[in-house]
Amino acid sequence: MKHKCKITVLRRECYTDLQKEYLADPEAGKCEFFKEGDEFIVDNNDFFRMMHGKFCSEAWDCISRYVYAALQGGSIMDGWSKDKKVMITCCNDGTRPVIFKLERIDEI
Repeated sequence: MKHKCKITVLRRECYTDLQKEYLADPEAGKCEFFKEGDEFIVDNNDFFRMMHGKFCSEAWDCISRYVYAALQGGSIMDGWSKDKKVMITCCNDGTRPVIFKLERIDEI
C-alpha cells in the first residue's frame, strides 16, 4: 500500500502583545506565507525535495517528521487523536504560529 499526506492550514494565530514586546517589527502580524484553507498533498517525491519550495522551511522543519511517519503508513497520533491517521500540529513561531492538520491518505 502507498501513502500520501494531506496538509491543511487550519489557523494562523497572532499574539500582538508578544510581537510588541519582543519583535523588531512590532506590527509583523499573522504569517504571510500561508492562508487558512491552504492544502498540500505530499508524496515521497515532494517530501524528499522539501515541497519544491512551496512550503515555509521553518514550518517544514517542525512538521516533516510527522509527514514522514504518515508517508510510511504510520499511525501519526495513535491513542491521542480520535482518528489515528490525523494530527493537529503547528510551526514554532512563538508570536504567529500556523496550525496544521495532517492526514494520512492510504492508496491501493
